[in-house]
Amino acid sequence: MNPELADSPFLRACRRQPVPRTPVWFMRQAGRSLPEYRAVREGVPMLEACATPDLIVEITMQPVRRYGVDAAIFFSDIVVPLKAIGIDLDIKPGVGPVVATPIRDAGALAALRPIEPDDVAYVTEAVRALTGELGATPLIGFAGAPFTLASYLIEGGPSKSHDHTKAMMYGEPRLWHALMERLTEITIGFLRIQAAAGASAVQLFDSWVGAVAPDDYREFVLPHTGRIFAELADLGVPRIHFGVGTGELLALLGEAGADVVGVDWRVPLDEAARRIGPGKALQGNLDPAILLAPWEVVERRAADVLARGAKAEGHVFNLGHGVLPATDPDQLARLTDFVHRASAR
Repeated sequence: MNPELADSPFLRACRRQPVPRTPVWFMRQAGRSLPEYRAVREGVPMLEACATPDLIVEITMQPVRRYGVDAAIFFSDIVVPLKAIGIDLDIKPGVGPVVATPIRDAGALAALRPIEPDDVAYVTEAVRALTGELGATPLIGFAGAPFTLASYLIEGGPSKSHDHTKAMMYGEPRLWHALMERLTEITIGFLRIQAAAGASAVQLFDSWVGAVAPDDYREFVLPHTGRIFAELADLGVPRIHFGVGTGELLALLGEAGADVVGVDWRVPLDEAARRIGPGKALQGNLDPAILLAPWEVVERRAADVLARGAKAEGHVFNLGHGVLPATDPDQLARLTDFVHRASAR
């Protein structure tokens, strides 16, 4: 890693080192809120876009050019590695990932083979091109966490109640852990491929894990997320762990072994730091909907996030979840500038 990149505010904050200003990036900073994104995606299905290196590079770079954020996040989707190993799925507009044949018995596990670099050669090509173009701006690689991937595979698509998922988890624990072990191997492989190509941090997204109670997280999820972070330790890149609705799970997310714990908007950052305990940086946590309010509201709320984030050992400013499609890009540009100015040391 070149010295300028290693010394970037984002990587320094992740490592809990002093920073010249609080770094900022936004989950889903590349996406439907940007007119330039809608222009290049017109007529191109999501999974096709995620497998086209030139498009991946262009879409990943769009918010970096527009906002001057302190990190780029690789444009992809959490189901890309599942599609790459042959799972019959598609991302349907307005719905999300839909799996043709849900996995609900031991025989279906055979489809979940380990991922190999050749399965996602387009990822390696795009990451290498991006690291060359980004220079001193870090690139974050990412993957979906096993629980969230399992939910899509078992339910057959998005679910509010995760009935089938929990039925397997509680009623067939041996099958559940076998499924989670296979997804853990795929996730480790996918993140290692991105890091090997040049990603300088990795983030594990567990979008649906907030549906699980703490005791169940410890029994059914933590062994697998813990293994992911343990097996990525040798990469020497910051590891970020983020889930939605995880206020009651924050201590466990920290226990899983990440360097940085992402916090959604439901728990103030100073309280999140207390729950997680020492030795972790935090990422978050402005409510994405606040960006739909007048600027005066955004500025006041962002200042509060910065003040509370200062109580953590390291803080990366972000939203508490992804940028909403209706967000005005000018609000994000203004917010980036505000965070940089207000936090300058």
